[in-house]
Amino acid sequence: MAEILTANHANANRFGKRSQKKSTKVDLTPMVDLGFLLITFFIVTTTLSQKTAMKLDLPHDGNKTNVKVSGALTILLGKNDNLYYYEGELKPDGSNFKASSFSTIRDVIIAKKRRVTAKDMFVIIKPTDGCNYRDVINIYDEMSVNVIRSYALDDVTDVENKLVERTEK
Repeated sequence: MAEILTANHANANRFGKRSQKKSTKVDLTPMVDLGFLLITFFIVTTTLSQKTAMKLDLPHDGNKTNVKVSGALTILLGKNDNLYYYEGELKPDGSNFKASSFSTIRDVIIAKKRRVTAKDMFVIIKPTDGCNYRDVINIYDEMSVNVIRSYALDDVTDVENKLVERTEK
């Protein structure tokens, strides 16, 4: 506990009477113990931050997945946060090849989800050589936000690569 130590100092005042002045000293050792107890309590009871990771379903070994052309949406990731997409199969003249961005791709996905059933919806993600890792994670986040259960990561074909290069110039 705290202890108050007093010392008597005899001083004569101008009338010759002596008055006693007391000096106090507080022992703070128990306060330090209490501080350590509080720190220990808060460290033990605090919830540590949990690492969060995106759940990524990997395909099983075996046959290729057959996808309905009407439910397919292919998204290509280009340079400088540019996105390109087409629905179904790419036409030989590239007329269904469209440019987009991360701010508008969600509208494209939602519109596609309205036109097809959730069972038939399949998104193919194709990162080009110019895209960065952040763009791939952002498009995975879009799949998670829009509750797209079926999507795959694939390689860019030569025709798609030429269309992306022509559009980015």
